[in-house]
Amino acid sequence: MKVEMDMYYLIRSHHNDGMSIRTIAKTLGISRQTVTKYCDGTTIPGNRKEYHRDSTIITDEPREFILSCFREDEQEGLAKQRHTAKRIYDRLVAEKGFTGGESTIRKAVNDLRKEHSVHPQADIPLEYDPGDAIQIDWGECTVYLNGTKQKLYSFCGRLCYSCDIFVQLFYTQNLESFLEAQQRMFDYFGGVPNRLISDNAKVAVREGFGKHAIATDGYAAFAAHYAFQTDFCNIASGNEKGLVENLVGYSRRNFMVPVPKAKSLEELNAKLIEDCLNYRKTHKVQSRTISVNEAYHEEQLYLHSVPVYRYDTSRTATPEVGDYSTVRFEKNNYSVPVRYLRRTVTVKGYADKVLIMYNGKLIATHDRLFGSGKTSYRLEHYIDLLERKQRSVFQAKPVRDMVAEELIDWGKKLPGGNSEMVKLLRLCVDHGEEKILAVKHSLPSGIIPTVDIIRTHLHKPAETNLIHMSNDIEVADPDLVRFDKKCGVS
Repeated sequence: MKVEMDMYYLIRSHHNDGMSIRTIAKTLGISRQTVTKYCDGTTIPGNRKEYHRDSTIITDEPREFILSCFREDEQEGLAKQRHTAKRIYDRLVAEKGFTGGESTIRKAVNDLRKEHSVHPQADIPLEYDPGDAIQIDWGECTVYLNGTKQKLYSFCGRLCYSCDIFVQLFYTQNLESFLEAQQRMFDYFGGVPNRLISDNAKVAVREGFGKHAIATDGYAAFAAHYAFQTDFCNIASGNEKGLVENLVGYSRRNFMVPVPKAKSLEELNAKLIEDCLNYRKTHKVQSRTISVNEAYHEEQLYLHSVPVYRYDTSRTATPEVGDYSTVRFEKNNYSVPVRYLRRTVTVKGYADKVLIMYNGKLIATHDRLFGSGKTSYRLEHYIDLLERKQRSVFQAKPVRDMVAEELIDWGKKLPGGNSEMVKLLRLCVDHGEEKILAVKHSLPSGIIPTVDIIRTHLHKPAETNLIHMSNDIEVADPDLVRFDKKCGVS
């Protein structure tokens, strides 16, 4: 019979009032067995006794034999040649004369293995000293650059003691980006910790993994310069750098929502630095007694100073300038001024910039291209050549790639033809394309443009040549009496 709580209440109440079990059963119309079960409060309706069946218990001898098999496996350290439950049972039968069932040994092996092993998901709470370590990791996010939707990679770094954060975006995860990201991070935190904890990235690890990992020559040199120890995590062990793993998700949810829109990567990274500074000023980790800001200023005192010499994180090449006044670097082409034609130059590829030098002098700077077969032109590199070869101006690829289509169409209306267009391009190089377009928009629609008209608007004369003085200059009257006496004038 199912007993509801109101019935249970009546049984308990009548029993407390001194009624006998027989009387309670007769009064409530239920069996005496039900009254006996619930009257003294030893059980309540709805509670069922858990079913439990004692498993077959093995004696000490088989138990000790199983444990000895475990110890033997541990000493050998061979993952593919360990005792299975079936093999232990067979040995017990053959060596110890065991007469029990195989299922009994299987269960005993399973239970004993759990008792004598650590669960793989078990973690130990960690605590770090100030200045001890930084954890780093990469994440992914989507942004809009100049209206184009594209995927970027976020580099995240976090001080282990203070939990202060650093986040920056990069086009790719190559070695140059990896080193430059850490360099920026050290500058941001104002120092270098004793250790840097990261995963086994190919750009950082030559061979091995975890404590057996060997750093690449490039990363080893970088770590030596900044004097930090490299600690690489085991494979698929995100818990070993849980602080920064959490930061990757936090930064994506809080700094990248809604999807960021900017004209350049520099603009996005400047905004991220503001977000990181705001996090430092306002955040407090729930398990900590002090704020991130307080902990950071305490930890900063323990960080090693950033070296005076700035480590060169670039990938360097020394190509020759081709006939089109371009150099090839990492499957893409970059222009240089035409006067360096067929000369050997030095190209330094950084995370998002390419610098081109000749005899130690910087001659060109480009945004770095990724992929292959692309070319980055600068109009100023070709303007001298265009002034010599004016007939090619409207077909010149640097003009087509670098000059706004609106400006090219306007140039075709110039009365001087190609020569006037070249002069217009020279004004773009000298004053900037935006100023030339501003002049175009300011002219009345009926005026036929000329380069002289554009120059007039670029060089507006002063409104007047008069100089207005705020106050008149006071001139004292001279005393000429002494001169009159000297000259005999009365």
